[in-house]
Amino acid sequence: MLDKRDIPALLTGIMATLAGIGLARFAYTPLLPVLIQAQWFSASQAVYLGAANLLGYLIGALSAHTLSERYPARAVIGVCFAAITLSFLLCAWPASFAWFFVWRLVSGIAGAMLMVIGPSLALAATPAERRTSVGGLVFAGIGLGALLSAWVVPMLIAASLMATWVTLGLLSMVAGLLGDRGLAHLRMPAVPPTGQANASGARGGVAMVVALVIGAYALDAAGFVPHTVFWVDYLAREKVLGNHAAALQWGIFGVGAVCGPLIASAVARRLGWHHGLTLAFAAKAIAIALPLVSLAMLSRSVSSFVVGAMIPGIVALTSGRLAELVGPTAHKQLWGRATAAFAAAQAASGYGMSALYAHWGTYTPLFIMGSVMLGGGCALILLSRGVQVR
Repeated sequence: MLDKRDIPALLTGIMATLAGIGLARFAYTPLLPVLIQAQWFSASQAVYLGAANLLGYLIGALSAHTLSERYPARAVIGVCFAAITLSFLLCAWPASFAWFFVWRLVSGIAGAMLMVIGPSLALAATPAERRTSVGGLVFAGIGLGALLSAWVVPMLIAASLMATWVTLGLLSMVAGLLGDRGLAHLRMPAVPPTGQANASGARGGVAMVVALVIGAYALDAAGFVPHTVFWVDYLAREKVLGNHAAALQWGIFGVGAVCGPLIASAVARRLGWHHGLTLAFAAKAIAIALPLVSLAMLSRSVSSFVVGAMIPGIVALTSGRLAELVGPTAHKQLWGRATAAFAAAQAASGYGMSALYAHWGTYTPLFIMGSVMLGGGCALILLSRGVQVR
């Protein structure tokens, strides 16, 4: 059960993931077909703008740990919230591709830094006995952001694209203020429990297990790009289902993303971090491939919900598994490396898939590739257990 003392940690983590991924990344997905239809950008330009955020995410993930060690974490997080807010407000009117590219890149850099620093601070400030619950819930912000964008964007687009961008900026600002309030009341442990981390990190077997888990996490990043960047446009334009039907699926995706951390937390308590992670990879691989079998209302809704749930679910389970292996003190640095691997794979996949779409003119093969990558990630998680046992 959660304790009221967990509120600062939850506010810190949830607001960081809400702005960092839920808004900075996922709010762009339902905007993509509208930007094309409004003739702000061509189809290929709009897709590359989505990939710009992925490139920024890589840069932010690589620099997050160093900056958080050199400067006060509260100041770094505050700058990141401000950058995401500006990235929306300064794209509220038609401008050049280069202008939008820069601000989508900035939003990706800031989002990655929030994703590394926010959850790590929340985890380090939470007592070990409550870490399983809190460690999963801090990633609920991803789903809340996706759900907000699914509700807000379709309603505001009817008014204007400018109103949509401005509202997303204001939501990011509110998230920043709430996150700062949580940080102000966050109480870090006076004496870090370094013994567990050092003992775990010294064992070569654990290092191999960690490498396999991070490798699987990277495959997850590459594999779900079709659902997070192309899903709405795939349904709305390629499958001619229209913006309304596609927006409904993004709403279902958002509901799944809200439920994902709750599901992950419950599964981790019942099955443990490793078994929960294995199950999550298998479910996500199947869900990504489901639209290839059928695009009936039920199958595409199941695909939307499960992929939405397993995006923050796998993030939470991977974070918890790494903390279990190396301890909470070493977690931030290792989580930064995992996020960097995630970001590199996601950026490569985003640009690669954007180029393949420009070449093929269809999204369908990209969903096949995504499902295969998730299957490979599941295999690596299974292999990591064997290595750990040996």
